[in-house]
Amino acid sequence: MSSMSLNEWVRYRNILKRLSQTAADEFRDAVWGTGGRWNAVGLDGIPRDELISYAYALVTKYGEGSAAVACQLYDEIAELSGASVPPAMPAETPSINEVAKALNGTIKVSENEEYVSSTVGRLVKQVGQDTTLQNALRDGAEAAWIPSGDTCAFCITLASRGWQHVTKKTLKNGHAEHIHANCDCAYGVRFDSSFNVDGYDPDTYLGIYNEADGNLNTMRRDFYAKNAEKINAQKRSAYAKRQERESSAAEELNIGN
Repeated sequence: MSSMSLNEWVRYRNILKRLSQTAADEFRDAVWGTGGRWNAVGLDGIPRDELISYAYALVTKYGEGSAAVACQLYDEIAELSGASVPPAMPAETPSINEVAKALNGTIKVSENEEYVSSTVGRLVKQVGQDTTLQNALRDGAEAAWIPSGDTCAFCITLASRGWQHVTKKTLKNGHAEHIHANCDCAYGVRFDSSFNVDGYDPDTYLGIYNEADGNLNTMRRDFYAKNAEKINAQKRSAYAKRQERESSAAEELNIGN
C-alpha cells in the first residue's frame, strides 16, 4: 500500500470532527439552550460540580467513539501495509480531574459559550489522537500531523516536520499535548516509508514555515490576511446564533411570567 486516498482520509477526519463537534454542541445546548438540561441559565446558574460531571460524561461517551475510530483506521493501515502488530488499543478517556482542570482553565479566560463548549470537543478529539500516537509508539511506527482546510500557523509548523517516529517525547503524560479546539487536522500513521496520505506534502508546509523565518506571529498575520473575510463571517454567524438563543430564552421567561 503506497498511499491512502484523499477521500478515505477526509472520511476519517470528518467522523472525528462530528464526534467532537457533537459533544461541544450538546454541552452548549445543555448550558445555554432554551429547553436544554439547565434551561438556558448559563454558567453562573449551574453548580460547578454538576457542570464538570456533565462535561465528563460527554467527553467519556464521545471520546470512546473517537478512540474506536482511530483504532479502526490504525488496524486497516497496518493490515494493508503487511505490518505484524497487535490490534490497536484505545487510549483512556480523560479523568474527571482532567476534565475539571481543562474546563475551569477555559472559564477563567472566557465564559463565552462557544469558547467553553469547544473545550469539551477538544478533549474528545484528544482521545483519538492519543490513540494513534500511543499505538505508534508501541509498534515503532511513524506519524505525521496532516492539515485540513485553512490550517493555522501552529498546525502548519507541525505538518512541516513530516513523517517521524513516535517517541516518549512526542507524548506528554501520554497525551498529544498540542491538540487545540476548532481544528480538523489529525495524525496519520505509517509502517513503512512508501506510505503517504494523498495530498500531504510536508515540503510545502516547510516552505511556508521558512518563508516566515519560523515566526509563528508572522504566519498568523499572513493567515488572517488571506482568510479575513471568512473568519469575520464565521464570527458574525456565531454572534447571530448566540443572539437568537438569548432572545428565545428571554421570550420564554416573559411568557412564563
